[in-house]
Amino acid sequence: MSSESWPPQLKEWVATCLGQMTDANRVEAQAELRQVINEAFNAKTLWTTDWKGVQLQSLLPKPLPTPVGNKRKSNDGQHTSSKKAKKSQITKSVSANALDPSDQLAMQRRAQRFQREHNIELQKSRLSKSGPLHARVFDAFRSHSPFSGNPDDPEADPNVPNWDKFTIVGTSREIFKDYLRLTSEPQPHLIRPLPVLQQTLQLLKHKWREPRDVVPYNWICSQFKSLRQDLTVQRIKTELTVQVYEIHARMALEVSDMVEYNACQGMLRQLYDMGIKGKNDEFTAYRILMLLHGRNSSELNLYVGQLTPEQKGSKPVRHALAVQRALAIGNYHALFELYLNAENMGAYIMDHFVERERIRALLCISRSYQKLPLTVIMQELAWDSTREVYEFLVKHGAACFANPNALDDDKELACKQAAPALQKAFEEKFRRVQIKGAV
Repeated sequence: MSSESWPPQLKEWVATCLGQMTDANRVEAQAELRQVINEAFNAKTLWTTDWKGVQLQSLLPKPLPTPVGNKRKSNDGQHTSSKKAKKSQITKSVSANALDPSDQLAMQRRAQRFQREHNIELQKSRLSKSGPLHARVFDAFRSHSPFSGNPDDPEADPNVPNWDKFTIVGTSREIFKDYLRLTSEPQPHLIRPLPVLQQTLQLLKHKWREPRDVVPYNWICSQFKSLRQDLTVQRIKTELTVQVYEIHARMALEVSDMVEYNACQGMLRQLYDMGIKGKNDEFTAYRILMLLHGRNSSELNLYVGQLTPEQKGSKPVRHALAVQRALAIGNYHALFELYLNAENMGAYIMDHFVERERIRALLCISRSYQKLPLTVIMQELAWDSTREVYEFLVKHGAACFANPNALDDDKELACKQAAPALQKAFEEKFRRVQIKGAV
């Protein structure tokens, strides 16, 4: 089990324990920490344990040693007796004026809060000196933890990064298998090994070329999710894994299944960050277009700012950035030229916001012209026929024409009359964007 799959609460607890360690108790505390984690792992309670309530005994304050003797000897027994009497009197006074239980609890809570704040500040100071949290916390136990494998182990599977003895290796020879959500620990006889998964992928690619009434998308999607699940439980993160997620993402785009597309896109970002090769430029462009669809300008600017010059120079990313610029300055002529000449499957993503941008473009046109032929609107806004333009205007209540009885190819939009309906349609339908799934 890799450190990435540890429960977040466990990671925080380990970091807190490290922050409380000192040179005096470090060896003992690390040994106890490893023992507690090992026991929880063997008992399969890593995710169910309330780690905030777990306390290492080695980190508790040690009682002060009982003094052997008094360095300052008393002059006589009478002085000693008077000191004892005075101490007894003080003890009685304290007992008589002790706080009630509610005050004691309040003081205890206050002390715990101060201790937590102290631990946080201590942790911050250590972070600045020792590097990222995940590198410090888990590297400290890598040589002893059962969650980390030895890369030199002769039994290690070279296709499985971070392999260890707890990794499942499938034995099933079944080619196709419907997706079922795991409700218990996966069994090897139900999981397909790498060679079978490679064969499954090739056959699914051929199946996708068949008509949808013969091989429905729902069946293909279930097979790909099952394929992804078998890769995940065996920790196979190779170029095959990237291919599976890329192919499934493209299929999902083709049928407008944005939930599965976003799930694939999220995993692909992790796989690319690991350095596994794939169509990184293609899916970088898709992510930019998805952020444009969601009008998430802050995240888009952050994401684009993190791209390398090489990524920005690739053809798909250049196209996506050109779409961003066209939207930013309201250049609808350039936008729909880019829509007609989209890279890879970028047009499938642009389909989700092209209606919004057509209304925005028509609003701009309505402020500039008194009337405009539908043929011109068709060419400018990338429609295939004037009939599509007419149906679009009717759908949004903006079918206002200077010559309503003319043929579609001869009709002229009465721009000023259509503007209020277009504005209303934009406000009602596109003021807030809704995207299924998570980008």
